[in-house]
Amino acid sequence: MRITTRHAVRTVQTLCVTVSAALVATGCGRSEDSGPGNDAPAKIGAGKAKGTVVMWSLGDPDEDLKELAKKFEQENPDADVKITAVPWDGAHDKLTTAIAGGNTPDMSMVGSTWMAEMAALKGFQATPTSIKSSDFYPGQWDTTKYKNTAYGIPFIADTQAVYYRTDLTAKAGIKGALAGDWDGYLKDLKAIQATAGKENPKLRHASGLVMGFNSWIFWLPMVWQQGSDIYDAKSGKFSFDTPEVAKALENYANVPKQGLAPTDRADNVQSFQDGLTAVYQEGAWAGGTFHKDSPQLDGKWKTMPMPYTKQPAGFAGGTDLAVFKEAKNPDAAWKFAQFLTEPANLAAYSKATGSLPPSPQAWTEGKLTEDENLKAFAEQLEVSKAPPAITTWQQIADTIDSELEKLTLGKATVAEVQKTLQSKATSIGTGR
Repeated sequence: MRITTRHAVRTVQTLCVTVSAALVATGCGRSEDSGPGNDAPAKIGAGKAKGTVVMWSLGDPDEDLKELAKKFEQENPDADVKITAVPWDGAHDKLTTAIAGGNTPDMSMVGSTWMAEMAALKGFQATPTSIKSSDFYPGQWDTTKYKNTAYGIPFIADTQAVYYRTDLTAKAGIKGALAGDWDGYLKDLKAIQATAGKENPKLRHASGLVMGFNSWIFWLPMVWQQGSDIYDAKSGKFSFDTPEVAKALENYANVPKQGLAPTDRADNVQSFQDGLTAVYQEGAWAGGTFHKDSPQLDGKWKTMPMPYTKQPAGFAGGTDLAVFKEAKNPDAAWKFAQFLTEPANLAAYSKATGSLPPSPQAWTEGKLTEDENLKAFAEQLEVSKAPPAITTWQQIADTIDSELEKLTLGKATVAEVQKTLQSKATSIGTGR
């Protein structure tokens, strides 16, 4: 599910940057009596939900979501939930167009990296105070925020962990997981690489590598692991020119430069399944793909938290729920959103879909860490962090992706990449 999603999102976000910029510039015709960061929290009334709630879900028709809607309707007999699936490749455009035209449903799933942009369009109501941030992983909650105001509720979490083929790593003398510190991890990759064509005849590279779109997701945590960042929200300035960013770039490039990972945009998932690579960093969806497409590998792969340098850190993303300002039935919409994000319902949805819940209590109630391969994701969610909540983030992210590719291919040095990133990011700015 997530494979198609990730690639579809890329296309949509790329196509819609210009449209979004124009919409932000015009403010979409919304009144100026409130605005992002100044919106008063919505309020949820007492009593059961009533009336029709129209919701857009993202991706394929979601039968598991509809099952939860039926349960909500049973608990709220006067409520009727109507869910329409919106394909990911048209979702961004459809959402921004609906906001601009004031023709939205009551609520929708929203890609977490779209939240700031659409909140700036004055599309969402601010989250009611009765919905507590403390019920969610901090990084996941931060994906709902724009200008320090929450405009939604985390629904599906996303973060990365390391998948490794135990049948291949064992032949390199590695017992259990690879080292958790970056230097030790690199040493283990070299040991695995040494078995290529020998103890592991099919192996080509110790590790997979994401090139191009969304490679920033795997690099930015390396900056956070240095105790630094690329953007200071207080000053509104970018900081790609620090020694910590230089170190993160060096670490990122070291893997392919030493021949430990391919640089040809190989299909990392397929390579992992075929035994061409032994290690791969990816989201939780990959485990479901391995089980579905290569059941013969069950028991031959495991997961571990991302290796780190000074401190653990990881990416926080996923899908949030938002209620629109133009919602016709906002009270029932918020009640449905609140219902969906109750720990028991998040756990049920996670078990049915294989997604990660954004709430620690949902993990506990669902006993999700009884699955050994989910433990690494639970640990990552504890230290996950959201990217900067700025309306131009996708443009900045695209620039990072481009410069990382140049660095990986040896077409630019670390210093040149830093200079370019600082210059381009400053030129792009932070938007509204």
